[in-house]
Amino acid sequence: MEDKLDLELFDNPSPGRDYTITIRVPEFTSVCPKTGQPDFGEITIDYCPDKVCIELKSLKSYMQSYRNKGVFYEKLTNDILDDLSGACAPRWMKVTSVFTPRGGISTDVVAEYKAE
Repeated sequence: MEDKLDLELFDNPSPGRDYTITIRVPEFTSVCPKTGQPDFGEITIDYCPDKVCIELKSLKSYMQSYRNKGVFYEKLTNDILDDLSGACAPRWMKVTSVFTPRGGISTDVVAEYKAE
């Protein structure tokens, strides 16, 4: 994304344990860069935190920043993964975007990150 990420984080309360956090954004919107029409979908973020976790209010603001951006599904899914994994350095993360069908075609995009 062009705007820099301003994401708040907090200390992982159980850094010695692998566990999964699942965050759903069921009312995600962006704009089709070809037609200018709105795109509606659900973004799901699954991750195993390492040292820090993502604070949800700041994540909401970040997600809302896509509302007026013209971007393809594939790019926004990978951008979200890059931005979030870069900010919180999880052990692993998966971002899944599921978009409402348009013209009889539905699209799901899945991108994954694994710490080295």
